[in-house]
Amino acid sequence: MTKLTDHMKAGLDAPICITWELTYACNLACIHCLSSSGRRDPRELSTSEAFAVVDELRAMQVFYVNLGGGEPMIRRDFFDIVDYATQQGVGVKFSTNGAFIDEAAAQRLARMDYLDIQISLDGADAATNDAVRGIGSFDTALTAMRHLRDASFGEFKISVVMTRHNVSQLDAFQQLADDFGAQLRITRLRPSGRGVDSWHALHPTMTQQRELYEWLLAKGERVLTGDSFFHLNALGESLPGLNLCGAGRVVCLIDPIGDVYACPFVIHDEFLAGNVRNEGGFAHVWKTSELFVGLREPQSPGACASCGAWDACQGGCMAAKFFTGIPLDGPDPECVGGEGLHALASAGSIPRPLGDHSRPIPVTLGRR
Repeated sequence: MTKLTDHMKAGLDAPICITWELTYACNLACIHCLSSSGRRDPRELSTSEAFAVVDELRAMQVFYVNLGGGEPMIRRDFFDIVDYATQQGVGVKFSTNGAFIDEAAAQRLARMDYLDIQISLDGADAATNDAVRGIGSFDTALTAMRHLRDASFGEFKISVVMTRHNVSQLDAFQQLADDFGAQLRITRLRPSGRGVDSWHALHPTMTQQRELYEWLLAKGERVLTGDSFFHLNALGESLPGLNLCGAGRVVCLIDPIGDVYACPFVIHDEFLAGNVRNEGGFAHVWKTSELFVGLREPQSPGACASCGAWDACQGGCMAAKFFTGIPLDGPDPECVGGEGLHALASAGSIPRPLGDHSRPIPVTLGRR
């Protein structure tokens, strides 16, 4: 019998979900931002073009779309797009720093169907969070959470990118989620966008990766991880979640100007599959792109062929390898067997992400 994961590796007729960055505009300047957001791109899709994309997603029976940015709520037509999508039966999840969720916005969001919200937070206290996301961002996020709770929104998500400064706060993050009636979602730090320059200083150590793995096994039954940590499966028991790279197979990214990339963490010409403005729209890109067709072919284990953990970890994250200068058939830079450290030591030139939308604000790595 063919396993579900084998079907997924070969690609689906439509993605399970799409990450759609509505704008590069952002009021923050997070030092690990996967899209180097800050300034709006004047070429971003219009409201009518966004509606047309929603129509395609509905026709393809896409389960839901994850709206992000930048900060998606900066767009003046944000609620128009969300309203249109949910009315068409396309579920919406959106990621926000919370700056624009005041009392009125929270009440409006609570009245909407087929909607989920992820509040980004990268520290369980202001000092840890604000060193990455900017001064005042912790209090801003907590204020948004209070507004959502008071509006009886329901179980929103607290979304955390794991770094070497917050792995020790996992219990505190879970307690924070419990206090707000929320669900914890943790994701892997990738060297994408501004993360190319901050990854080496921020990514968890080998010891912390094992700590994270053991915490997820012991306490992660209610924690969302997506496909973030399948590389940790080489440590033993497989973690819950999608245990393979879904790029171009079950997920992809639409950026603010309609470009379609294999996943949110590989914004680079090498992983550009097409544009929704071209003839045939998004459906044509998903079904016929040479890039996506290639990603759906059986992948060679390459340098990992002799490793007994290949079936468990699948060679790790494509984006993590690409933006650290490791060949795509090489080991993950955070390989728990230590091979990633050797690969990093002999890595080639590091590609630069496509487009830097950062505002001219001094950015540092914080206090450590």
